Amino acid sequence: MFKQLNSIRYMYIRSHLYGLILNIFIMLALLLSVHVWFNPDWLHPGAILFFIVSYLLVGFVMAVYAGFKSSGDMKQRMDYISTMITRLARGELSSRLYFNEDDEISGIADELNTLGEKLHQQRESLLKLADEKGELARTAHKAATIEERQRLARDLHDAVSQQLFALTMMAQAADRVIEKKPEQAKKQLKEITQMALQAQTEMRALLLHLRPVHLSGEPLGQGIASLIEELKQKCSLDFKVQLEDVTDLSKTTEEHLFRVVQEALSNILRHANAKEVKVEMTSSSREVFLHIADDGSGFHAEDKQDNKASYGLKTMRERCEEVGGEFTIRSRVGEGTHIDLRVPKQLSIKEAEE
Repeated sequence: MFKQLNSIRYMYIRSHLYGLILNIFIMLALLLSVHVWFNPDWLHPGAILFFIVSYLLVGFVMAVYAGFKSSGDMKQRMDYISTMITRLARGELSSRLYFNEDDEISGIADELNTLGEKLHQQRESLLKLADEKGELARTAHKAATIEERQRLARDLHDAVSQQLFALTMMAQAADRVIEKKPEQAKKQLKEITQMALQAQTEMRALLLHLRPVHLSGEPLGQGIASLIEELKQKCSLDFKVQLEDVTDLSKTTEEHLFRVVQEALSNILRHANAKEVKVEMTSSSREVFLHIADDGSGFHAEDKQDNKASYGLKTMRERCEEVGGEFTIRSRVGEGTHIDLRVPKQLSIKEAEE
């Protein structure tokens, strides 16, 4: 009830009542002045009181009626403005207001119309940007797919294809000398076996790249563990795995870290000649630590001319830096390779301030 007394209609009524009270005081002052100065017979105190009370009663009724009638148009226009604001909030940006009056309320309506038009234009721009972003994402994905296929094709040609060709030549040579020179043929067969094993390792590494790079809803640790279990069944590497459950990582960060592990294991299979691989993932309140190491042949990490591994290392570094992490690699010939990643977690605003 008290809330209704603050409405526009009651504000108008109160303003008329304020005017009535002011008029009563003015008229009372005038009548008392005439009574004191001229003292006419008809203007005695009783007559003054009767006149003031009568004026008050009639004026009260008229003030209420006039305030109620005069506020009707104003209340209706304010209701229209309120409805307009509600429609804009709901996203009905094509709604418009039109008043015939040329006053401040009409000015507010015109400003709301302008706001609605601008919001409509911004929404159209955002929809257009969203379409363009989606198209760019599809184009980038297509380009990345083509680039990956071209890299795999080059690797197949440079590694597996050449090894198979060499196997064919050596097998033909062994077949020609197997009766005349059995010792030489036996030596060639051993080389064929070794080369076949190397080709098999190359194929496993390349097939590892063809594995889906997304985690399919799995946590990062579980995805890495599944990847390593697959490799255990296909190669003779001895894996030492220590993976903590890591939370507060975005899906993008998890995908990038998973791909880094995938790339690192592929490089180990193809180039390291390792027997043991260590994969560790731990975390603190703010960072995730990922360590991948092997006891393989190693290489000069500062040598940027290592064509076999440079592309993979560059890709891993770029992926790590893209999610705000630090990528470090240590390697020496005969001492294996160690890769360390430090990636920040997602922090709430309160945690970040602390």
